[in-house]
Amino acid sequence: MYVTIADFIKEWNKEALLTQNVLDGLTDDSLNQQVYPEGRTLGRIAWHLTTTIPEYLAEFGLKIDEVENAEQIPTTAKDISETFKQVSSKAVKAIEHQWKNDTLQEVQMAFGREETNAQIVMGLIKHTVHHRGQITVLMRQAGLKPFGVYGPPKEDWVHLGVENPPL
Repeated sequence: MYVTIADFIKEWNKEALLTQNVLDGLTDDSLNQQVYPEGRTLGRIAWHLTTTIPEYLAEFGLKIDEVENAEQIPTTAKDISETFKQVSSKAVKAIEHQWKNDTLQEVQMAFGREETNAQIVMGLIKHTVHHRGQITVLMRQAGLKPFGVYGPPKEDWVHLGVENPPL
């Protein structure tokens, strides 16, 4: 759990960079990859991940500009990636300037239960990680090599001297 704003920002920046690397690997064509015929597209999931960051923070009292035209999914991977980079940076600035370390221990209602602000921002990171995982699976289905988030993708094991990577 986060005790200081600096603790959260360190973790956020690490996870945001991993997410940025994944989003930077998207192509315009890959945005149409669907989970299943009636399901969300990769582009919709990536855009949801991006646009919910300021919505989430605003819901819990932070003043932060929401993404313009958030209901309109971009048609280019570059637009999603660049918007994520901007949103991620604005999230850090909003928390740095509007909250103090003690603010992390304040309790408020979150999704029908009482949580500390530290739990709430941890939930934001978990939400991002959850959808990032979905994106990497859909990238593979779209024929793209995903960025190795917490370990290398299968294609990169050989660079580590492993001929037959574990299943």
